[in-house]
Amino acid sequence: MQIVHAAKSATNPYPYGLVEITTAATLPPPPGLPPKSLISVPPRPTDLLGPGDVINITIYEAGVTLFGGSSATASLAAAATGQPPSSAERLPATRVDDDGYIRVPYVGRVRAAGRTASELAAVIQGGLRGLSQDAQVLVTVDQSITNSVIVAGEVSKPGRLVLNTNRESLVDAIALAGGYRGDAKDAVARVQRQGDVFEIRLSDLMDLPDEDVRIVPGDRITLVQRPQSFSALGASGRAAEITFPRARLSLAEAVALAGGANPNEGDAAGVFVFRYVVLPDGTERPTVYHLNMITPGAYLLSQRFIMQDRDVLYVANARSNQLTKFVQLLSQLFVPAATVRATVQ
Repeated sequence: MQIVHAAKSATNPYPYGLVEITTAATLPPPPGLPPKSLISVPPRPTDLLGPGDVINITIYEAGVTLFGGSSATASLAAAATGQPPSSAERLPATRVDDDGYIRVPYVGRVRAAGRTASELAAVIQGGLRGLSQDAQVLVTVDQSITNSVIVAGEVSKPGRLVLNTNRESLVDAIALAGGYRGDAKDAVARVQRQGDVFEIRLSDLMDLPDEDVRIVPGDRITLVQRPQSFSALGASGRAAEITFPRARLSLAEAVALAGGANPNEGDAAGVFVFRYVVLPDGTERPTVYHLNMITPGAYLLSQRFIMQDRDVLYVANARSNQLTKFVQLLSQLFVPAATVRATVQ
């Protein structure tokens, strides 16, 4: 009753919300689902360029060449076929500078960042128009920094991972990095993207493949070991911090692990779960869920109530237990005196 009254009191120094679990509609949503904005990310071109990328530029020319002279063999072959001589010149590997530019002979400084390899080839080819006879340009990516992610933490092969299709999911990236080195039920995948951070348990991704997150270039993925646990307090059969034996744990299973309500002290009608609920804006709201385990329907609802990491399971004391404690207190006060008196006599 103290928990119920404090939730309704306007003078409570630490206010919290009280939710009575009486129907399936009052159950809290299951944890760990990623936001839709992370799932429905459209794939980017795999040859999109950015600072740090190393590219190869090959220029094909016909007739009088601008990049190197035609060989004698090529000239003789061209004379025999009646076609102008041609040559291909591969420029030294070029790195896109920190500002996103490269330098091409006879063309100058060219913006590469934000363009695909084919778009950059068209720009260079346009810059050579009028300088070279029918120049054709081919740009390929030698080392991709832009189209990659960093995978760190408890994986077999941490480091930079180049995305070959840009359709890889979070599970794909972890698998390509060698997989998680520990127990999957204890693993948490943290995704950092443009200042936002999202965490999801690896076991949830395995159970909900449709909720898998598509990763994008620039993501930082970290796998950390974080076992889940809850605290059982009050008049339960076992007051302790209990580690989840599996990835998902229902309230019914948590009550069983805690030994249920103590038959001499606990009240099955007063089963509470204390939790900080994270709101969409990122703030936390202290919330207490109440389940009356005397009613038969509560046992069905408790199988759909999913426990979360750091939950506090509290079993209230039975009202009759207060009288028992009072009698025990009286016994502690008067029994020693009566024993001494009887011994003296």
